[in-house]
Amino acid sequence: MEENKTFEDYLTELEGVLKALENREISLEDAVKGYTRGLELSKKCYEILNNNEQLVVTKMTEAGLEPFNTQGNN
Repeated sequence: MEENKTFEDYLTELEGVLKALENREISLEDAVKGYTRGLELSKKCYEILNNNEQLVVTKMTEAGLEPFNTQGNN
């Protein structure tokens, strides 16, 4: 079930897809399917990371701490 997967599950699957795409023996059709799945997995990973970042910022704010800069600007 997709909804029970963890970040680590998605990342492991993404690594497998990338490894398969690096194989020069893969067909074009399989490469396109892999690329599409890789995009889906990468989106899931981003969403999980973003949600957890927001949770940390919320907890920091609730604790009276100043949230860290997530945009990379100092």
